[in-house]
Amino acid sequence: MDNELFKLFENVRAEVNASAHLVHLGRFCSTELLIQSGEQSVYLLIEHGHLIKVLQGPLLMRAWKFALRAQPQTWNEFWQPIPAVGFNDIFAMSRHGRLVIDGDIGPLLGHLRYIKEVVAMPRKILDMTQINIAARARA
Repeated sequence: MDNELFKLFENVRAEVNASAHLVHLGRFCSTELLIQSGEQSVYLLIEHGHLIKVLQGPLLMRAWKFALRAQPQTWNEFWQPIPAVGFNDIFAMSRHGRLVIDGDIGPLLGHLRYIKEVVAMPRKILDMTQINIAARARA
C-alpha cells in the first residue's frame, strides 16, 4: 500500500530541519510521536528540534510517547491553507471528537508550540489539488 502520509512527512522533515526558527523553538524537544490518518501512520523521531527520522507505519511493538489519531478527511481539513473553525487546531479537533490524543501528553504540552507547528507544516507544503489523502485512501 502506498503511504501518502509517509511521503508528506518526509517533505515536512526537510522543511522542519531547514527552518532555523523551528529548530531553535524545539531545541529542548526530544520525543517520538505517532501520527495516524485512518489506516496510514507515521512515526516522527525528534531530537533537539530536528526531525531526524520519519518511519512508515504501522509497526508492531514500536514505542511512541504520544499519538495524534484522526480520519483522513479530518487531516485534510486541518491542512487546508485556512482551516475551518474546529479544524484549525489539534485541541479544537480533539474537543469536537475529530482527533484522539493518546499516550503521555507531557512532551506535547511541554513543547506545544513546536509540536503544533510541525504537525501544521503540511499546510505550507501540501497542494490539496494534487495530493488528497482522503481520496487516495478510498481508492
